[in-house]
Amino acid sequence: MKEIRFVLSVSLAVSLGAVVASCWHFSSESSCCPDASASGSGGSGATGATTGTGTGGSDATGTDASVSSAGTPCDIFGSTGNTCVAAHSTVRVVYPGYSGPLYQVCKGTFTAGPSSCTSGMTMDVGSVDGYADAASQDAFCTGGTCTISIIYDQSPMKNDLEPSPAGEMKATPDNPASATALKTTLNGHSVYGVFIKVGMGYRAGCTGCGVVTANGTATGDDPETEYMVTSQTGLVDGCCFDYGNAETDSHDDNNGTMEAVYFGGGVVWGTGSPGGHNNGPWVMADLENGVYAGWENDQAQSISTNTPLKYNFVTAIVVGDTTAQNSGKGRFALYGGDATAGPLKTMYDGVRPNKPGYNPTQKQGSIILGTGGDNSDGDGGQWFEGVMASGAAGLATVNALQENIVAAGYGK
Repeated sequence: MKEIRFVLSVSLAVSLGAVVASCWHFSSESSCCPDASASGSGGSGATGATTGTGTGGSDATGTDASVSSAGTPCDIFGSTGNTCVAAHSTVRVVYPGYSGPLYQVCKGTFTAGPSSCTSGMTMDVGSVDGYADAASQDAFCTGGTCTISIIYDQSPMKNDLEPSPAGEMKATPDNPASATALKTTLNGHSVYGVFIKVGMGYRAGCTGCGVVTANGTATGDDPETEYMVTSQTGLVDGCCFDYGNAETDSHDDNNGTMEAVYFGGGVVWGTGSPGGHNNGPWVMADLENGVYAGWENDQAQSISTNTPLKYNFVTAIVVGDTTAQNSGKGRFALYGGDATAGPLKTMYDGVRPNKPGYNPTQKQGSIILGTGGDNSDGDGGQWFEGVMASGAAGLATVNALQENIVAAGYGK
C-alpha cells in the first residue's frame, strides 16, 4: 500500500458555536441539501425531567447553570466535566486544539474490513479554519474512485473507526463508504459526509478491529452521552443505523450490552408518535434486542413525546444515566432537533425499559457507526459528526451543543 501523507490543518481552535430486518427508504439516496420548508425557528432550549414514567415533548430548558456554546462540541462537554472519549467527524474539527487529520481516503482498490486500502493509495484529509479540507480530497481523488478507510478520533483516546470486521449477523466484513457520495457545505465550506449504505459500517474497540480495545468508553452501568448529526435523507430502515456503544465481540450479548444513538423508523421494535414504522424518523436508543423511543405505559410503542424529525440535517442525542436514577429504575434521555436552526426537543426522559438486562446496563465499550452491535448491516443513512462523552450530560450542556451545531452552518 502506497501512502501519501498530505494534511492541511490549522491548530487554532475555531469558534463555531458562538458567533438505521427491512429495507424501507424515507427518501431517495441523494446528497443532503438544505430544505427551507423543514427549517425550524429559534426558541428556548430543551426541558426535561427525571421521572418514574418518562416525560418530554417540550423544548429543552433546564435549571442548571448556563453553558457556553463557543468553541467545539468537546469544549462544551469538557466545561461541564463530560470528557470526550471519542470525537469523530469528516466535516469539521470537534475537539479543541485538534490539528491532525479528520479522515483518510483510499484511491483505488479496497477490500472489506479493517485496513481496507490494501492496494490503493491513501491520503489523510485535514482541516482548514476548522472545516475539512475537501479541496485536497478532490485533487487527490481526481481520475479515480475514493473510499473512506479511516475516520480518525480527534480525542486523545485514538478510537479510530475503520470498516467493521465480520460479526454474528453479518459473517463477512463491512465495506467502506464512498468518499465522494455526500458532498455538502458548512458555512460556505465544501465538505463530505459519510453516506452509509447496506453492507457498509465502521467500528473500533472489538475483536478483529483496527483498534482492538477502545479507550475511555463507558462500560457496565457507567453513564455516558452520545450524539450524531444525521439526516432524514437516504435512510434505509434495516438494522441498524447507529453511532455509539456496542459489544466488543461483534455478537448479540443480550439486552443492555449496547447503548447507541439510532435514527430511523425503529425497524421491527419501538416507535415514536404517532406509531407505525413508516411515520418516523425518530431519535431512539439502540439498547440491544430493541431500539427504544422511550418507555411509556410499560411498553415501547407510540411514545407520545417522541415526534418525527423530518429535516435534512438532524441533531440526535442519547444520554445514558445509571440504575440509581428514578428510584432504582434507571434513566435514559433522548433529545433531537433541526441541526440548522432552533432548539432541541426533549423526546423522552425517564425510566429504562422494564425488561431483564436493561437495568443496570452491561455496556462493553466498542464503538460502532452504521451497524448494529452484532454487525447487523441492513441499514443506510447519512452521518456527519459524532461524539461520545463520559457522564450524563445536563440540559444546559445539550442545549449549548445544539447551538454549536446550528452555528456550524450545515447546508449553508
